[in-house]
Amino acid sequence: MHRIDQRFVELRRAGRKALCVYLCVGDPSLEASGFLALEAIDAGADMLELGVPFSDPTADGPTLARAAQRAIAAGATLERVLDVASRVRARSEVPLVLFTYYNPVLVAGEARVARLARAAGVDALLVVDLPPEEAAPLRGACAAEGLGVVPLVSPTSHAARIEAIRRASTPLDGAPRAFVYSISMTGVTGASPSDLAAAARDAEGMRRAFDRPVLVGFGIDSGASAKLAAGEATGGADGVVVGTALARHIEQAASGDEQRRAVRTFVSELRRALD
Repeated sequence: MHRIDQRFVELRRAGRKALCVYLCVGDPSLEASGFLALEAIDAGADMLELGVPFSDPTADGPTLARAAQRAIAAGATLERVLDVASRVRARSEVPLVLFTYYNPVLVAGEARVARLARAAGVDALLVVDLPPEEAAPLRGACAAEGLGVVPLVSPTSHAARIEAIRRASTPLDGAPRAFVYSISMTGVTGASPSDLAAAARDAEGMRRAFDRPVLVGFGIDSGASAKLAAGEATGGADGVVVGTALARHIEQAASGDEQRRAVRTFVSELRRALD
């Protein structure tokens, strides 16, 4: 079984919700991102989204945009993010999702990115601005390497659109089932908290529609909001994704040691709230 699917099986058996942590790789440096990823894992993250910094991050709010700018200034590129992924993989079997916009993938080449991602130990790609109807070539390239492509659903996705996304994102042979990323609000990351309780309820319908785990992201900035977004123990979402709040902790820390402590403390808070 694929690593990412196995993790959801383990979580379901344990009656636990998944905690997926996003890191903008390269912020504050490529070397530090590797250490911070391992801190997040040790503190209880079930999987990681490793973000490729992009100069025009249309889905990201000011906090993640600043993180991307710092990462680019520190020399982060798609290939170097994958180098960090390979170092994390050498230390952990936690599922890794490469989070990126499509332009870096287009420039590098879909087949090459899939090949490099597999070699680095990545389990799936999440391409924020790639419409599912345009994703077939990338999905094919990823499936050939045993990787998945995570679909996204937003609050503005009506029933017909959800069905279209489902049809276009059905896992191909060789690819993991992975999960569906449910965006809790309209707008960018780090915006005002959304109705997370409603997002958790909506996740139940999406899980039935897609027959796959559903993670809720956007607007989660504390243990309390993580618990709200995850929903009831026997329903709601299968887990949550947290990114902006963690990037804010990293940004506000005064030293590398403080950054590591901040990541450990905040991820531990999220873990306790979900458990």
